[in-house]
Amino acid sequence: MTDGRLTDREELLDALRPTSFAIAYRMLGSVSEAEDVVQEALLRVHQSLDAGDEIASPRAFVATVTTRLAINELKSARARRERYVGEWLPEPIITDGSDSPDDPARHAETADSLSLAMLVLLESLSPEQRAVLLLHDVFGYGYPEITDIVGKAEDNVRQLASRARQQVKSRRPRFTTTREQQRELASRFFAAARDGDLAALESLLAHDVELTGDGGGKVPALARSLRGRSRVAHTLTNWLRALARFPQVSMRPVEVNGGPGAIYVDDQDRVLGVWSLDITDGEITGIRSIVNPDKLSHLGEVGDVVAIIQSAR
Repeated sequence: MTDGRLTDREELLDALRPTSFAIAYRMLGSVSEAEDVVQEALLRVHQSLDAGDEIASPRAFVATVTTRLAINELKSARARRERYVGEWLPEPIITDGSDSPDDPARHAETADSLSLAMLVLLESLSPEQRAVLLLHDVFGYGYPEITDIVGKAEDNVRQLASRARQQVKSRRPRFTTTREQQRELASRFFAAARDGDLAALESLLAHDVELTGDGGGKVPALARSLRGRSRVAHTLTNWLRALARFPQVSMRPVEVNGGPGAIYVDDQDRVLGVWSLDITDGEITGIRSIVNPDKLSHLGEVGDVVAIIQSAR
């Protein structure tokens, strides 16, 4: 009987993990921070069951605990991000071809709310606004349920959601592109990048395209974002010409946070960086390059970008 109860408990916690991670990752934009929150949330479920507490809805219980923990974590994380060297970007997850039960990408839904572009937008919201918007618009919780989760009156919850929605809507693109169009455009982009075809590359970029790099002060990256088709195209071309000097570096197109992207690896398949593309209305409007090794370790063994660069000198 004891073994059976333990098995049931483990199955319940495993079933709750995807919900907890999906909320925590969208709240925090960090795999490592989200996993810490998930572990604590599941521990509290375990402790409540051990104490003989009645949990009418385990999913609602874990959503409540996860959200509250994530709000607290986000408040402290923002202080750290203010001291961050260079541009801060969310930690990417690879959302295609993953069968491993330990892969956190499997625990998050591939939807617009998962995109790096959306996670960056959510950074402009307060922790409470972010929680209310995600719980209502992404996870489908009603306002009375959210009131219990965040501990605020329903009128306040509705106001938080309305203000958050307006703020996000004002900065989101008005036009969308189908997934098939995204894949086709991304394929052309990476082909032009491999060929060093500046004209082809430039033709795929929006006039106000933005290029952002995140090295965290640990590897070379852009100090600040670049805007404009010509500047971005020339910068990308220079980057790719420099990469051509390193035959041990290769690029593999992958789906990043539910959208088109690529992962760069060395000749031992160690991760060097991840690119994510924002595509809107048939044009590439944003390119994000994440090379901070601390933000790549959950994807596998991380290579040494600095050592590769120094080896060519």
